[in-house]
Amino acid sequence: MASFNKVILMGNLTRDPDVRATTGGMTIVKLGLAMNHRFTTSTGEAREETCFVDVDVFGKQADSCRNYLHKGSPVLVEGMLRTDSWQDKNTGEKRSKLVVRADRVQFLSSPGSRGFGDEEAGGEAAPGAPAAPPPVRRAPMPGAPVAAAPRPQAPPPVEAESAAPAAPVDDIPF
Repeated sequence: MASFNKVILMGNLTRDPDVRATTGGMTIVKLGLAMNHRFTTSTGEAREETCFVDVDVFGKQADSCRNYLHKGSPVLVEGMLRTDSWQDKNTGEKRSKLVVRADRVQFLSSPGSRGFGDEEAGGEAAPGAPAAPPPVRRAPMPGAPVAAAPRPQAPPPVEAESAAPAAPVDDIPF
């Protein structure tokens, strides 16, 4: 029988990205993601449950996550479930947990903003909520390639006006 292993999650980071590297030099970033579920019970009580998931990101995506994400950042993650297994050092018992291996991480806020509900993004902060800390600027990892500054684009060429009259505005086909 065929199998299908695909996960799509949207939530906020519970901590700053944890950066690691393989012995081969590939970057691995471990993210903690929280998703809230609001619902009303049969008695009419409004409730909220939070689901916490660990996410592993590899390669160039991991470099981007390391440089631009911080605690509280909203993200959309596409990936697959996998099982991490290890032996507990204290008890010697075999332990395991499900982890999402990210194929794609979509940032849902601009680099300078603080995430969902911030004043910069047009939302309103919750009354009495503490001010969010400023975004963290991270230095690139030693040995990581440095991106060149973007070049300014030249303006499009100006076409000379022709002697033919312009089409009337009423002739637009839509």
